[in-house]
Amino acid sequence: MITIALSKGRIFKETLPLLAAADIVSAEDPESSRKLILDTNHEDIKLLIIRATDVPTYVQFGAADLGVAGKDVLMEHGGEGLYELVDLNIAKCRLMTAGLVGQAAPVNGRLRIATKFVNVAKQYFESRGEQVEVIKLYGSMELGPIVGLADLIVDVVDTGNTLKANGLEPRDHIADISSRLVVNRASMKMKHQQISNIIDNIRAAVANA
Repeated sequence: MITIALSKGRIFKETLPLLAAADIVSAEDPESSRKLILDTNHEDIKLLIIRATDVPTYVQFGAADLGVAGKDVLMEHGGEGLYELVDLNIAKCRLMTAGLVGQAAPVNGRLRIATKFVNVAKQYFESRGEQVEVIKLYGSMELGPIVGLADLIVDVVDTGNTLKANGLEPRDHIADISSRLVVNRASMKMKHQQISNIIDNIRAAVANA
């Protein structure tokens, strides 16, 4: 049995054509189905539908053989126990800092950073020699600077429209983000032929996209 961990939404929709190129087609639409394990056109291949942030953990511990996760999620996770094999060139965005338009950083005291990417934020500011206080939020990052909870946020930026609508502007570019195909290290050894076939087909589909 081969299990592939995916998250709902943009990543799933943009992964479907790549899976189809590997002759893997979901039997159901995850947006309308309540099932968390979806059958495919192969009896020995299943899709696990989980939160995007959980994909690396499922793959790391072998609950899924393969997974598709954003580079931002992988950076935060740390990538233990898995191989990052293919840049799928989908769900592209940027990981950036952002703050209120025209507001300068405070001269005295530590910067307060609101983000769900706690590890990434700490590493980024440490690399710049800055000590910061990181405040973990799970959503609506833009509110942080508006209500005075934080000086800056670290978040993914696509069009920038949400920042603009809330009076924020992008500042420093941390990383370019796209979705990656990851595989459990033990699965790569134990199920090498099956997984290699899937990887090769997906890699070819990305090259031809």
